Amino acid sequence: MDANDVSEQIRAAVETERAEHRAVERFRTRGAMVIAVLAMLLAIASLGGENATKEMINANIHASDSWAFYQAKNIRQTVNQLAADELEATLLLHAAMLTDEARQQIQQRVERHRATVARYESEPDASNSTNPLKGEGKLELFARARHWEVRRDQAQAQDPNFDFARAFFQIAIVLGSVAIVATSRWILWLALAVGIVAALLMLNGFFLAVHLPIAS
Repeated sequence: MDANDVSEQIRAAVETERAEHRAVERFRTRGAMVIAVLAMLLAIASLGGENATKEMINANIHASDSWAFYQAKNIRQTVNQLAADELEATLLLHAAMLTDEARQQIQQRVERHRATVARYESEPDASNSTNPLKGEGKLELFARARHWEVRRDQAQAQDPNFDFARAFFQIAIVLGSVAIVATSRWILWLALAVGIVAALLMLNGFFLAVHLPIAS
């Protein structure tokens, strides 16, 4: 073997080593980009989960307040209904002993109680009577309470999606880091697969295309 052959072999070995080094660097660069994207998606999933938790708590408070107000209205309505019934019974039992003026006064009180009963049943907001969620009557309070319960249930269904998405994103980031250190393509592919599952869960958390069994 002459000097030219040795020189060619050395150059070939150097080129091969350089190519392998460039391939490893490209792989690590791509792996770093994958991890960066996963970290960004993890931040979005975390924000979505925090918002869902806040919405769930806020909606539950509003629903509880609306139901408490509804019960208070119902009690007041019942009291006025009983008062009107009692006054009407008085009119029937003692009609002969009452003067016309007394009967008129009692009848006026009955009408006031009946009007109050009707007002407690439905009292739309005068400034926005077309919105069933506005107003202070039982019908409006019932609609408002159900509205907040729906929002609470929706946020409650969203929350587990974000929880699982965050967990899978974290696992994917760890796998991606291991893939870079070990220069393992199959581990990076595994990280990508786990990241895709996490992304689907995150999207489902926003749009609720599928309800997870754990959320029901």
